[in-house]
Amino acid sequence: MSQYECDPIKPKTIEKILNRLEFEKVHQKKGHAFYRHADGRMTTVPRQPGRELAPPLLKEILRDIELDTVQFNELLEELRKK
Repeated sequence: MSQYECDPIKPKTIEKILNRLEFEKVHQKKGHAFYRHADGRMTTVPRQPGRELAPPLLKEILRDIELDTVQFNELLEELRKK
């Protein structure tokens, strides 16, 4: 598996991960939510109902928040256990 290869996920799931990583939703404009961390990292998450984030977009979000797939998968597993 390459560094960013993963299955598509719902925007709500990535938002839960961002919240867990202490990202704050700074605003939402139409179908996009904008998140910022206290250290300056920022990302945008599209919020189209019923649609999943495609792997290339998820790759870009992970790059924006400086998270690799190992860390991402660990957080994803924690969310699924709850």
